[in-house]
Amino acid sequence: MRTPRFARALIAGCLALLAAGAPGGAQPTAAAPPPASAGPVDPTLLEDLVTANHVLARHGVLDAFGHVSVRHPSDPHHFLMSRSLAPALVATADILEYDLDGNAVDARGRASFLERFIHAEIYKARPDVNAVIHSHSPAVIPFGTTQTAMQPMFHISAFLSPRVPVFEIRKVAGMTDMLVSNAQIGKALAEALGPSSVVLMRGHGMAVVGPALPLTVFRAIYTEVNARLQTQAIEIGGPITFLVPEEAEKANKVLDQVHLRAWDLWKREETAKAGQ
Repeated sequence: MRTPRFARALIAGCLALLAAGAPGGAQPTAAAPPPASAGPVDPTLLEDLVTANHVLARHGVLDAFGHVSVRHPSDPHHFLMSRSLAPALVATADILEYDLDGNAVDARGRASFLERFIHAEIYKARPDVNAVIHSHSPAVIPFGTTQTAMQPMFHISAFLSPRVPVFEIRKVAGMTDMLVSNAQIGKALAEALGPSSVVLMRGHGMAVVGPALPLTVFRAIYTEVNARLQTQAIEIGGPITFLVPEEAEKANKVLDQVHLRAWDLWKREETAKAGQ
């Protein structure tokens, strides 16, 4: 005997309601829309961000890995950084805009750096910071893995005074792949940085910050130089006389005034290289 049409419809409706009410039958939640853009950016800033990537790669602070960002000039809750790409290859078309949760505004299928949370969480914690650099600067690594603190060897690295803090990821996340791949670890890194200009990352590298991109690039390069000099001094043996805080404070005031001389040189070198 055939089942009446209305009975079949009734059964089908009941089954649909049961499926929707069951945990496995819940409808998937729609993906959150990307954040809105904070607006256009002066092309000069984008060009400087590209130049910073190239300069740091040429100086051996960055290699195939590492990244540089700047805070968006129109919105402190957004920042600019390239897509996931070796720094020496970055061009203006590779620059993406992010909010402080690490969400890209208009990725268009382009991959983001896994460790963009370094930048996002530092910008959240430090309103005075307008540029962030993360690198695996080779001479710096030993100072994050030994008990020897990095301290300022000379006036050009006065920003390292009195000593550079070290971030230990195990205290936050236990055994990991060492990457700052979520906001929780990024926040802990920002806390370890505190008011400093540089924080070392045990077994990983460093994060460098500053009030503007040129000074931040300057600090990243001279942190690497300081690490080499300190290692040489240790090899010579005997006590090392570091800058004391009063000396460092006075030297820093001079660096704030003269660091653009170095930035201008590095930009010219990159321009000349690009014209060859």
